Amino acid sequence: MDLPSSLIRDISPPPPLKRRKTSGAITPSDTTANNAYPKTTPSIEPTLAAVEAGKAKVDNHLAYFKDHLAKASRKTAPEISRLSIDDFSTLYQNNHQENGHHFVVHQHNHPRAGVHYDLRLQFSETSSMSFALPKGLPGDPNSRSIGRMAIETRVHNYWNHLIESASRKTGSLLIWDTGTYEVLPRKMTKGGGKSMPSPVTTDEEDSEPESERNGPAPTPQKAETEKHENDKLISAFQTRYIRLRLHGTRLPNNYTIILRLPSNEIIKRPTTRRKKSRQKAKSRVNTQGANTDSEPEPDLQLEEQNQDEDLDTDSNEDAQTRASNAYPGSTNDIGSIHQRHWFLQLDRHNSGFLLEKDGDSKGKWVRGPKGGGL
Repeated sequence: MDLPSSLIRDISPPPPLKRRKTSGAITPSDTTANNAYPKTTPSIEPTLAAVEAGKAKVDNHLAYFKDHLAKASRKTAPEISRLSIDDFSTLYQNNHQENGHHFVVHQHNHPRAGVHYDLRLQFSETSSMSFALPKGLPGDPNSRSIGRMAIETRVHNYWNHLIESASRKTGSLLIWDTGTYEVLPRKMTKGGGKSMPSPVTTDEEDSEPESERNGPAPTPQKAETEKHENDKLISAFQTRYIRLRLHGTRLPNNYTIILRLPSNEIIKRPTTRRKKSRQKAKSRVNTQGANTDSEPEPDLQLEEQNQDEDLDTDSNEDAQTRASNAYPGSTNDIGSIHQRHWFLQLDRHNSGFLLEKDGDSKGKWVRGPKGGGL
């Protein structure tokens, strides 16, 4: 009987084993191939939200945001006022200096607060003061509530004028208008002194004195005309009375507003966040019976506090930001205080309106000569 081949085969040397190639094994041929064709890691562009939050840095904010705007640009009808991306870029570049006087109005649709507007005013090469406008900019010269509220918020970086990111938490945002601003002098009375509106003026009252409504617009003094607009803004901010003319694309020519801070808002507001509304409601119940004539009604106070919380969308800010009232990269060297309530109104006379003295329109504000007014 023949022996099986396994018994007659030489056992030395053993036959070579055929090993399977594993995914982690590196052969000389693989090394040669990798050296011949080196792999490059693609650069990942930071998101808008990361750049805005300071978690990612870019060397050129204008180029970065301009690229994003170009990708999202839409065609509009010729009759709609619109600033081209190139003009938008030039406007930003021209004001990116120590005496820049750029402004922007953002329309912000917040999930809780709804639609409101943010007005940002550049006061230095790197920084801008900011106001939240719950009802937007005023426009009707004959409105019964010509006065509105402007809530002082954090000092922002100048590059925040370009664009801000949107999210489910903060809502959508668009650039409503942008351009440059001009600070006009405070109006003069007949006696030559400056007129200071009453600090207790309500939203239904007009703070313009009767003697100033039809007189010629004030002529700036020589010292004021020689100052840069951002310097005049800082000076006016310190006096808590700003007469501001906005030269935008969407706003009408000579559109002028007044921002003033009532005396009861001069004190510093707390920088820490308020506690939950349940605790506030409890304290209101305890003090409701002790209200005086000078205190606001409970319902109005609740509405104001809730509005403040809704507009305060910066939930991720750190303690340093709250203490300085300025985002990283910006400088609060003008003394801006978070959540102070300014009084905002349309400057009807300097916007081109005249008070009609006779006829069917007597007592109403009408367009001035040469198409003055909005």
